[in-house]
Amino acid sequence: MAPPIWNVTEGTRSLESNRRGIRRRSLLIGATTVGAAGALGAAGCSRVPNGDTLARLQGQGTVRLGIAGEVPYGYIDDSGKFTGEAVELAKVIFKRLGVGHVQPVATDFSSLIPGLQTQQFDVVSAGMYINKERCQQVIFSDPEYQMLDSFIVRKGNPKDLHDYADCVKAKAKFGTGTGYAEIAYAVEAGYKESDIVILQDQVAGLNAVEAGRIDVFAGTALTTREVTKKSRRAEHTEPFAPLVGGKKHVDGGGFTFRSNDTQMRDAFNKEIHKMKASGELFRILRPFGFTQAEMTKLTAEELCK
Repeated sequence: MAPPIWNVTEGTRSLESNRRGIRRRSLLIGATTVGAAGALGAAGCSRVPNGDTLARLQGQGTVRLGIAGEVPYGYIDDSGKFTGEAVELAKVIFKRLGVGHVQPVATDFSSLIPGLQTQQFDVVSAGMYINKERCQQVIFSDPEYQMLDSFIVRKGNPKDLHDYADCVKAKAKFGTGTGYAEIAYAVEAGYKESDIVILQDQVAGLNAVEAGRIDVFAGTALTTREVTKKSRRAEHTEPFAPLVGGKKHVDGGGFTFRSNDTQMRDAFNKEIHKMKASGELFRILRPFGFTQAEMTKLTAEELCK
């Protein structure tokens, strides 16, 4: 089965910055709107088909951007400015589409699609995984990145855990984050959902592994790689593809649009494809912990199947 609607992408540039990001996230959840001006790059507007929503945004000069207060996708930095890979990418692309101002709207991750559908914001920019269930509710840009899974384990990986089957075989006490795609992957491998330890986020997962409360915490390769950088008691495993329906699966995250905003989505895709071809996309994502291995040619159509 494809990963269900619990899917959430998560990550961090460093343990300390993520701890700051989590504190800010608690302040952001339930917020209404907070302005974030500015755009990266100095490109002119492209001539693109103007759907009703895009035309409206061009007329008002502002796009309301749904975010979840998550490092490295959309969060507040030390200076109080909204940033993150998805936020910075949105600034660039929407400026080129003739919309010069980005206005983040912070909410809980689970409220992003409902908020989009009820027009609390115009686009979701949260690195959201593209999957079949979500594609029945909204439409996606082609992904800006792809992602494998990885584990946080104690130093030396004493239980020799490298994939979900290893965890089941070793009867490892397994944890992952609230709403993470890894819940579904662990269940598919043989865990009962009731036996999975659900923690707030990757920092809580690292702390639980370090303290011995769980044997393993599952997250994305980016998450585990970054959050364990300064740990003396835990490490991350090599990235791997989880099994979905018995086949190896690679996730991809993209921007989310209302189902009738196909013209705006198509205009957005044209810009992101140009940025992939020129290498500009990687230059924007790299400061947030992404590597070349996480650049992708996957399409939303492929991931929606």
